[in-house]
Formats: sequence, structure tokens, C-alpha cells
Amino acid sequence: MIAHEGPITVERYMSLCQTHYYATRDPLGAAGDFTTAPEISQMFGELIGLWMLEVWHAMGRPPAVRLIELGPGRGTLMADLLRSARLLPDFLSAVTVHLVETSPALRERQQSALAASGARVEWHDRIEDVPAGPALVVANEFFDALPVRQFVATDRGWCERLVGVEQDSLIFGLRSEPERGLKSPLRLGDILELPLGSIDLVRTLSRRLGRDTGAALIIDYGYWGPAFGDTLQALKGHAYADPLAEPGEADLTTHVDFQALAQAALEENVLVHGLATQGNFLEALGIGARAERLKQRATAAQAADIDNALARLTERGPKGMGELFKVLALTHDGLAGVPGLPHSPSPSARS
Repeated sequence: MIAHEGPITVERYMSLCQTHYYATRDPLGAAGDFTTAPEISQMFGELIGLWMLEVWHAMGRPPAVRLIELGPGRGTLMADLLRSARLLPDFLSAVTVHLVETSPALRERQQSALAASGARVEWHDRIEDVPAGPALVVANEFFDALPVRQFVATDRGWCERLVGVEQDSLIFGLRSEPERGLKSPLRLGDILELPLGSIDLVRTLSRRLGRDTGAALIIDYGYWGPAFGDTLQALKGHAYADPLAEPGEADLTTHVDFQALAQAALEENVLVHGLATQGNFLEALGIGARAERLKQRATAAQAADIDNALARLTERGPKGMGELFKVLALTHDGLAGVPGLPHSPSPSARS
């Protein structure tokens, strides 16, 4: 396509690659390309379930609520969430489960994972297709996989980064004309990432929460922007790979700009809670106590696995999941408090 039509944007390249990648495989687990928090330990999904119970109660216990997951992977998080939600049978009676998933391979895994839950489950290609009504939404490692536009600072201004072809290999290049409307770059060579697709999705989600009430919990690796740098990366076989080497055969991601998401939500008049690190969030929800409870009925080997999972999910340091991953929540106006996260009145406030 590039050879016949010319270079394409990084955003278009990511979209084409990700569509093929997720439609043709189960990318998770030891045999896949990466592992997510729900696959590390049941504690992760169970605590998300308890968070949902608390928020549903704070909403006034609506008798019908849409429990929505964006990018539900193998269905592990939702299965663990629903199991912990058995503590409140009225909640299970109120919810219908809606999974926003386009991959046929993953839909099969999700159906199998949730078969024993007894929940009413529906699948959708887009969040817009989920029926109206109060909603509780979770998106774990979803926004990092959405395409972004990239711009490079040159002496002409911000020029968009493109993917082209040279001698039968894909290469990065630049659009000759600079992009108008962006602030002047600070240093030549800086790379600016614009997550326009993510911002549009947050606006859509926020408008729904404002109209129908509810909350959305976003967990992903990322930063509080604005910031400059190339965060585009590819994972294949649990190792980093060249993003241009095997298009559609590796998982492409970028770090999430949480400030951009928060700003978009605030502009739609919903409340923002966070930012918090995953480690602080899980500890506030009681992951330590949950680990001790599980270990009471565990063998020595199982107890060691629980300790290892706890350490991995909450590990500090720049490369630890507990610090690299961040948590942000959005709620309708009037739902001023949610478990584990401070209310942030402006996008400049964070923890």
C-alpha cells in the first residue's frame, strides 16, 4: 500500500498493524507476547470488583447498570471481578456485562472464561454500541494500544512522522510541510505524541457518564504530560522488537498521556479522580490483606506465588508495575469520591 500510495502516518500504521494483530491471535500469557496484571494474580480483578461494588453503592444502587470492559483480553479480569462481586447479590442481579472487543479469537476466550459466572454477557465492537443506562467501566491496558500521531521538531516546525519504504524495508520519515496549530518546539529533535483517538474515546465515554451516570476506571502505563519523547514500542515473545520489522506480528503500544485524558474529561464536565500509581491504588484497596487471606489456605509453594504476585503488582521503581502503571477514574458530577483515588479538581492536580 505504501509503495503504491505513498508514506502513511504513524497513527495509520499502528491502526493497520493492531487490527491485524488482535484479529489473528491470543497475544497473552507465556505462549503470547505479553502478560497483563489480571493474568499475574486473581487479586487484581477481585479488588477491581470490590471497587465497583463501592461505586455502585455510592451511585445509589441503581437496579440496572451496564458493567463494561474495554479490551477485556481473555476475560480473566471480568471473571475475577464477578467472583468477588458475589459478596453483594443485589449487584450481580443489577448488572449486565458488556465487553467491547473486536477480536474473534479473544471473544472465544472471554466466552469460555465467563461461562461459569452466570452473568448476562454481550459483545460490542464499539463503546457507542453499548445500550444506554448507568455504567461502570474498566479499561486495563487498553489505551496504550490505541494509535497516536507523532511529530518531530525541525527547523521548519513540527513535522509529522511518517512510515515509508526504502529498498523493500519500512523506514521512518517526515512530512515536508510542518503542522500548523502546535506550539513552537523547545528543542530540535523533540518528538511529540498526540493521542487523538484516545481523547475522542474519553470524550465519548465522559458524555455517556454525564448523561446516564456512572464511573470509568482507567489503568495503564504512562505519564502525566505534557512530555516529549518517542514511546512507540513493539513486543513480541515478551521481548522488545523493532516496531517496523514485522508489521501486524508484534504488539504496538505507546505510553498513555493521562493529563490529556483528564483534560478531555474535564471539558465534558465530568469529575476526575487521581492520578495514582497502581501500587498505591491496590494497597489502598487492601491487596496486602487479601494476599494474607489467600495464603491462609495455600500450600507453601502457593503462598510463595502469592507473595511474588503481590510484589510484582506493587513493585516500586521506574520499571516496576506498581509505579509505571497509573490509575485514573472518571465519574458523573455528584459522585465526588471513589475508593483509592483522590478527587482532582483540575488536570494539574495529581498524586
